[in-house]
Amino acid sequence: MVTAEADAHARAVLAKSARENFPVAPRFLPRAWRDDLMAVYGYARLVDDIGDGDLAPGGQDAAYLGLGADQDADRLALLDAFEADLRRVFDRTHAAPGHPLLRALGPTVDRRHLTPEPFLALIEANRQDQKVRRYRTFDELLGYCELSANPVGRLVLAITGTATPERIRLSDAVCTGLQIVEHIQDVAEDLARDRVYLPAEDMDRFRVTEADLSGPTAGASVRALIAYVSERARELLASGDPLTRSVHGRLRLLLAGFTGGGRAALRAVRRTGYDVLPGPPRATKRELLLEVAATLRREGREG
Repeated sequence: MVTAEADAHARAVLAKSARENFPVAPRFLPRAWRDDLMAVYGYARLVDDIGDGDLAPGGQDAAYLGLGADQDADRLALLDAFEADLRRVFDRTHAAPGHPLLRALGPTVDRRHLTPEPFLALIEANRQDQKVRRYRTFDELLGYCELSANPVGRLVLAITGTATPERIRLSDAVCTGLQIVEHIQDVAEDLARDRVYLPAEDMDRFRVTEADLSGPTAGASVRALIAYVSERARELLASGDPLTRSVHGRLRLLLAGFTGGGRAALRAVRRTGYDVLPGPPRATKRELLLEVAATLRREGREG
């Protein structure tokens, strides 16, 4: 039974969807899709909150996962407990999941015949965040995105019943691009957590040091680096354009919202002169709508 406290706790996590670069489950979608997309979002948001250390010490999440107040300071312990609770979603011979967001995920898993692999990959990405805090090459960063971002797109395709090998390939490009956009926006926030997602080889190329990333504003070399990485993200988003063309109706609009949201965020970054150090540049609603419309016009011309 879901208590009022558990329901309120779950809703607080889901409310974070308003901070994303794109609408997670817009109202124009069928209700069943919206419910399932939000269930997956709640899972992904919570596992990221665990990996980022954003949960209150001694908080309710640890209690739901069966951990005491002295254990939940260890993010790896929390991730292990979260994985054990996730496995209860798929193994109905044991007790029901303890966390309300995982209990809410169960009906989605059943309706859409989802498998554990993409959910486990998101946990593994957050484990990696505890151990790997720098990436030497762009290829290494792409390997991280394979765990941290691409499973979400695959789940969207599974929920909407549109997964094919080619769509999965294109979705992976889009999701990786969106993840890199977030890394660009969050350079200062990530550095405060002792994480740098800008590849070291790119920093070396532009003669940027970590000290350069810690200032209140970006110098010319940092701006040039951010512009370069932004172009890489833009190319990844563009490589996924055929994905939007391959579907129809409201799903096409949803996918245009995802890629348009990434492009709008890059527009916001460009608007700052590629100075992301004062804080994450955020697109306005107008910029988002313009980019979604541009995506749909592009698809219409090329489709």
